[in-house]
Amino acid sequence: MTRPLHRNRRARGAALLTAMLTVTLVATFAASALWQQYRGTEVESAERDRVQAAWVLTGALDWARLILREDARTGGSDNLSEPWAVPLAESRLSSFLAADRNNNAEARTDPSDPSEVFLSGQIIDAQSRMNVINLVDGNALSPAGLQVFKRLFELVGLQESELATLANNLRTVLNGGTGSGAPLRPQRVDQLTWLGLSPESLAKLRPYITLLPIRTPVNLNTASAEVIFAAIPSLSMAEARQLVEQRTKSPFKSLSEVGLFMPEIAGLLTESQQSVSSRLFEVYGRLRMDKTIIQEVSLVRRDNLEVTTVYRERTALVENPN
Repeated sequence: MTRPLHRNRRARGAALLTAMLTVTLVATFAASALWQQYRGTEVESAERDRVQAAWVLTGALDWARLILREDARTGGSDNLSEPWAVPLAESRLSSFLAADRNNNAEARTDPSDPSEVFLSGQIIDAQSRMNVINLVDGNALSPAGLQVFKRLFELVGLQESELATLANNLRTVLNGGTGSGAPLRPQRVDQLTWLGLSPESLAKLRPYITLLPIRTPVNLNTASAEVIFAAIPSLSMAEARQLVEQRTKSPFKSLSEVGLFMPEIAGLLTESQQSVSSRLFEVYGRLRMDKTIIQEVSLVRRDNLEVTTVYRERTALVENPN
């Protein structure tokens, strides 16, 4: 009697162990299936958000191009009192759709609602800053470009030797320099460190410089006092601030008008170095969705009524939860 009872206990133990293993396997497979489903949902959601953000930012860019095109119809100079210069503060995207009777834009007004999307943007005159490409003219360094950049380097406290390194390396890459020691051609301001500019120096220069695909004059109607000071030889900082103050009251319509306001610099103004209108503009767009921020910067070129996109760059960020 003892042996059959012992065998029954062993059989029941084996059956219990088998059941536990079966439950474990089922739970593992179920968890794996749930994880795969969750991952697929997250990927699909991220892809949907990416596509929607791309369409919204594309629409914002088209709207900016339309504003610049309409501004060109009126002609005249480009200045900071025009509609294109007014930034778009962060606004709920649904507010732009409020005119549509078929949507419930007005029902969602809670800023903490994760389904809400916020859009902001700005158009900046790319010719309000000094163009690094002006350091080179054809196959040689530009004396005029070196002169104005030397004034800027002195203003921000940088050594002229660093300017010489930057200018020579830029001439090399623009004229097809090759070889293992040749620097890469920069496309954006952040990449000027490739040409020997230190990160510290770039940080000091960043508010006053740009890197555009063609040579451009500085727009005296939109440039800062520091840029105007550097762009006009022998001009003092006090006189540069006077120009800024005067254009705030009445934007300059021509370079000759600038010369009439300040006769002592009339002979120094040239259309290749200074202007009162612009062709190149930077369009900034920022889309905030829950904790994700998508930023885009585009360079557009305006030739009469034709406004074309030169390049677009888009980056995604995650807001700091703190």
